[in-house]
Amino acid sequence: MTFTHGYAANGDLRMYYEVHGRAVDDKPPLLLIPGGGSTIQTNFAGLIPLVAAQRQVIAVDEEGHGRTAATDRPLTAENSAGDILAVLDQLQLDSVDVLGFSAGGHTALALAMQHPARVRRLIAASTFFSREAVPDEFWEGMKTATLDNMPAVYQGADRKINPEPGHLERLFELDRQRIIGFPGWSEPDLARITAPTLVVAADQDVMSPGHAVRMSRAIPEARLLIVPGGHGDYLGELAASDGDLQALLRTLPFILRFLDAQPSEA
Repeated sequence: MTFTHGYAANGDLRMYYEVHGRAVDDKPPLLLIPGGGSTIQTNFAGLIPLVAAQRQVIAVDEEGHGRTAATDRPLTAENSAGDILAVLDQLQLDSVDVLGFSAGGHTALALAMQHPARVRRLIAASTFFSREAVPDEFWEGMKTATLDNMPAVYQGADRKINPEPGHLERLFELDRQRIIGFPGWSEPDLARITAPTLVVAADQDVMSPGHAVRMSRAIPEARLLIVPGGHGDYLGELAASDGDLQALLRTLPFILRFLDAQPSEA
């Protein structure tokens, strides 16, 4: 399987990206955006080889994560959407399919709203669009969270790539401030999304299945997939799955079917 990697510049930010597999004429690449605290590998190591056997996959590390260094700007969905646009421009891609997980789902939503022509199909996985999606205790917990609350698998992954002192602490604070400052979007905002969309959530996710239903109804003609499990195990996300890919193998056929559907079937 072919593999390349590089960096795309958006102002002072240089976004790291990987390209897995060969381009397929009738299938646009699938762009993967990891969740908060995570990297390409911790989020998508199990998923990438399964998808790249059928279509090209592009994966990115958001600002401060993995191999993308932090800058002085805040980490927001809109800023990251601009970074991803730079990746697409560098790779000379007019449009891609996009799967964003958790906080990466915020970036995917922002990209689809701000640059609709660049997103052919959208998968919003285990993400929420409004602050009301999670209880007040969630927001209070984020305000007082410390590095000790960060999953050990994320800490280990970051220290392996970025052993310099202070990097992990900077990553944690970027993610914490990103969530605390998340303003959310309205249902009319989501109604601007033109890409065929699949909203995916687990029945024991961070947000309730009811919020996923609400999101799917706000996005024009969106489809909804609720799977058994927790926050990301159905994607093989390492902190949730602990390396067990059974949930991923059960869920992936539904994702691929959505990506491969004809427009009338979307």
